[in-house]
Amino acid sequence: MMTADVTKTESRLGPSSRLLLRVTGAGLLIATAAIHLDLYLTGYRTIPTIGWLFLLQVIVGFAAGLLVLATGSRLAAAFGAVFALSTLGGYLLSVQFGLFGFREVRTTAGVVAAVVEVAAFAVLGVLAATSPEPQSRGSHAARSGLAAGGPWADRAASGVSAVVAGVGVTAVALVAFGLLGGALAGAGNAPGSGPPSGSATAGGELRTTTIGGVTVLTNATGRTLYWFAPDTSTKSACYGSCAAYWPPVSGPLKAGPGVTGKLGTIARTGGGTQETYDGHPLYTYVGDSGPGQAHGNNLNLNGGLWHEMLVSG
Repeated sequence: MMTADVTKTESRLGPSSRLLLRVTGAGLLIATAAIHLDLYLTGYRTIPTIGWLFLLQVIVGFAAGLLVLATGSRLAAAFGAVFALSTLGGYLLSVQFGLFGFREVRTTAGVVAAVVEVAAFAVLGVLAATSPEPQSRGSHAARSGLAAGGPWADRAASGVSAVVAGVGVTAVALVAFGLLGGALAGAGNAPGSGPPSGSATAGGELRTTTIGGVTVLTNATGRTLYWFAPDTSTKSACYGSCAAYWPPVSGPLKAGPGVTGKLGTIARTGGGTQETYDGHPLYTYVGDSGPGQAHGNNLNLNGGLWHEMLVSG
């Protein structure tokens, strides 16, 4: 009795193609983990909850990349693809709505990491959706040319299935790119060295409020004001991506009830002025979503320590 093998229609890739996807996918996972490691070490580790999430992303990212590189298995690739997509999802939530009291802004490092994550999903998604070509086609059906038309029909079916898998992964990646573009379009970006702008930095009457048992300075909308340790009384050290997280306060300002410190201004590089209090240039923090919050207090971020501005100076 002749027994014919049933041709599977799962997609298949040759050894060289799978090796390319394997190395590329692992490299992309390791790259995004490296970016997060740099961000973690340069300040994110001090942000409550977010710091631990960054550390977790770094550990899992490196581990997943090495696992894909070492094994090349479809399961490892699937895990890496899902992990890359979930990391991107966390970034999009943080940019658009805020996450655990922290709202991300558009920076070069963040955008690069997000693009790398989409690419990692696409590469690893294809690797996970395809199986290796069999090393030998010596089955009785293949030799006799019977199973669904013989080996050439088998190869054709595998090729069609690979195209379908690739189209599916590409469609998801394009949706991810679309969501990324939409989120970044509505996000605050890292300004250059020009004058500060934006409603959160506008002037008005300085006020006071009590947070954690101490009296701190706020702007007219009740948002806590901060000072940056590397600053001097005549110069701000916060530009570029730093100024995106810590918008400089523009004036004019006037002292409200209980505000006894000395008000002043400094010139910012590139033009414009920034308000000061007792010789400290003033900032708000994007991680504060409303009045009564001081999430930026004692953070070591963007090159130095940040402190809430005490009314006593």
